[in-house]
Amino acid sequence: MSRTRTDARTRHPRHERRGEGRFPAVIATLAAILLYLALPQRLLIAPRYVLPALEVLLLLPLIAINPRRLTRQTKAFRLMSLVLVLLIVASNLIALGILVHELVYAGVNDGRSLLVAALQVWLTNVIAFGLAYWELDRGGPVSRTQAPREELPLADFRFSQDENDDAVQEVADGASKVSDWVPTLIDYLYVSTTNSTAFSPTDTMPLSARAKVLMAVQSVAALLTSLLVIARAVSILR
Repeated sequence: MSRTRTDARTRHPRHERRGEGRFPAVIATLAAILLYLALPQRLLIAPRYVLPALEVLLLLPLIAINPRRLTRQTKAFRLMSLVLVLLIVASNLIALGILVHELVYAGVNDGRSLLVAALQVWLTNVIAFGLAYWELDRGGPVSRTQAPREELPLADFRFSQDENDDAVQEVADGASKVSDWVPTLIDYLYVSTTNSTAFSPTDTMPLSARAKVLMAVQSVAALLTSLLVIARAVSILR
């Protein structure tokens, strides 16, 4: 067995790890903010820069407390991070609602801008719910790497790594029980992407009621975007 495979069985406990990197979450958050800024004004519930400015104000202190690695957390900063994600999710769902209303009642004739807006809403939906899953599961990104496993809150999601310890050796070596694996942002973005395309769980199962509610809301929003908005835009183009 190679040294890398051997090391997988002797990883340091998670509370000795450096913590998850801050940079990917910042990039994802800024991408969601920029996508919102690019939406047509008629889909926004406030002046264009109000919500993005508020989201940036919430993001800055979160970066300040953990500029490189997510290793520190207080109740205030935990609440701040949850509020930030809630704002991104809520503003995008409202934009989708307005977009559907415009289609049904306003008789929008600009199919090309509608297609672009639908794509922006769908992409923001993927990012926003991926961030939501990342913030909620097992107490959030700081808890997942800093707390002992026996002290972690109940899991909201069951990943394939969480049950692969009895598989063939090359698969089992990467399992949670063997290598002390924990999910990172990319894992939750993948869950969000598959839920927005398949409209249902794929290889990752929701366990808690809140995870099931969030996935249901996301899949319905993605379904509306894909079937109603895009279908209407294509018919206009024709």
